[in-house]
Amino acid sequence: MLLSFSIFLITLIFIIWQPRGLQIGTTAVIGALVALALGVVDYMDVLEVTSIVWDATLAFVGIIILSMLLDELGFFEYLAIKMIKISKGNGYLMFVYILLLGALVAALFANDGAALILTPILLAKMKYLKMDKAAIFAFLIAGGFIGDSASNPLVISNLTNIVTAGYFDIGFVEFAKNMFLPNILSILASILILFVYFRKSIPKRLDITTLANEDDVIKNHQLFKISWFFLAFLLVGYFIGDYFNIPVSFFALGGALVFLALSKHYNVSEPKKIIKEAPWQVVWFSIGLYIVVFGLKNDGLSDYIAVLIDAMLGVSNELAIIGTGFLAAIISSVMNNMPTIMIMDIAIKETGAEFLAYANILGSNLGPKMTPIGSLATLLWLHVLSQKGVTITWGEYMKVGLVITPPVLLVALLGLI
Repeated sequence: MLLSFSIFLITLIFIIWQPRGLQIGTTAVIGALVALALGVVDYMDVLEVTSIVWDATLAFVGIIILSMLLDELGFFEYLAIKMIKISKGNGYLMFVYILLLGALVAALFANDGAALILTPILLAKMKYLKMDKAAIFAFLIAGGFIGDSASNPLVISNLTNIVTAGYFDIGFVEFAKNMFLPNILSILASILILFVYFRKSIPKRLDITTLANEDDVIKNHQLFKISWFFLAFLLVGYFIGDYFNIPVSFFALGGALVFLALSKHYNVSEPKKIIKEAPWQVVWFSIGLYIVVFGLKNDGLSDYIAVLIDAMLGVSNELAIIGTGFLAAIISSVMNNMPTIMIMDIAIKETGAEFLAYANILGSNLGPKMTPIGSLATLLWLHVLSQKGVTITWGEYMKVGLVITPPVLLVALLGLI
């Protein structure tokens, strides 16, 4: 296991470090090629990994493309301004409403979409409203946290959800039904705990009279009206796809391409630019990193985890649910949730207790908030902020993450029980 773990660790370090602009997908593929060359994995493993992640990665690309198109339309900025104005200048209400907006965006456009799209919009509005640094920090950290803690309700809400649903053949409706209560509790617990933690930093009143009119940020009002019906039909499409066993990527990527054509027709966006800026690196990242992780599986890591899960199952299912959730959370916070979700899924399948897949999802979605390296969404979020001139140190981040994450995760897991 020393060789496979060394390859994984070096790959992960370079993914986080990104020296000289080396992108995450390229790094992951290099790690996979090294693992293949050294015999840690073989070509059959590569085919197996590809069969597991292709639907998830293509669906993710589609979701992000659709998010980018709606962002160019002004859809998310419209919602942000609307939420701020509904608060009527009450800082406490604004804090809650912004978190609810983040939860909605994460549910429909994935946690990565919330990190990439909503964060710069909110940052611009907070600076415009002349919030001080403490208030901006509170809103940004809270917004980043809710993006992951609310990314549980639908298969499309997180890349980890899509991978696990595909691996265990969990349907769209079945997934939503089982994750409805845990997600609601996760959102409520997140808002309550974040509010209590940051209450002294949140301004009581803000002058919102100079804020732009929300209708003025829409590039094309006709397409904006169409977009609401489009999103509703797309959501219905996911349920229809579930009934006929159609891969989720068919609707996610297919829907994005249809909306891309509509955006071109209404002169809102340029297809070549959107396609070029789409997160194709995530495709190589998913396949490459999972191949590297498969080396850990081949060397017995999933077997060790399966033994631990079996021991918890021997006590009670309730202990197994909570234990699996926190185990996934701890591993995710140390070695990123993307490799964690796969190695945990494999271990859970070995135990035959497939109901624990949901606990794994909750742990892998919430647990990464304890450290900056825990999830791809957090790394993207920090990168977006640094480009906007906002630096959040690891110490500042973990000071909040280590306090807030465990109680929220526990509440969500109790909801799952």
